[in-house]
Amino acid sequence: MRGARQAGRHDGDVSDVEVRAVTAVDDALRAELLACWTDVNNAGGAVGFVPPVTAADVAPVLDRLLAGVTSGRDVLALLTVDGATAGFACLVGSSSPLRRHWGRVLRVQVHPSRQGQGLGRMLMAGVHDIACSLGWEFLQLTARGGTGVDAFYRRLGYAEHGRLPGAIRVGAGDDRDEIILVRRL
Repeated sequence: MRGARQAGRHDGDVSDVEVRAVTAVDDALRAELLACWTDVNNAGGAVGFVPPVTAADVAPVLDRLLAGVTSGRDVLALLTVDGATAGFACLVGSSSPLRRHWGRVLRVQVHPSRQGQGLGRMLMAGVHDIACSLGWEFLQLTARGGTGVDAFYRRLGYAEHGRLPGAIRVGAGDDRDEIILVRRL
């Protein structure tokens, strides 16, 4: 495991918060990731689907994401609180020799039961640490327009570098921009 980051949090209770790089996912962790992703989406998170979804809807997309992780091409940044899975993100490197200093961040999410505790910032700090350990100098991610999540990324040092107008269709007559954000590490 590369790029481990631990941060203690004090809010009346002491919690052990960790973000670590994961390159192998067993069945138990897969089940936790699947439950997290399904719950995040159904709580309104903009992570690739429109609610409501079932685990059966999310599973094929999760399995494609994990195929990149198990192949060694990508890295899962796993957020845990007191040892329990609380969220994750995926870091995807470029196969181009000209872009090996860049990476993409996909599917950033914190379980709805853990929202409002500063864990999104901690997850992204861990993502940045992992990316630096991989020798990356830039990270790119996208956000769904109309959700306000791009403001969260701006507070973390990301800058908007473009929009794809109407690229995300969340429903009939509801097309959203895909906002492209970049951060120098």
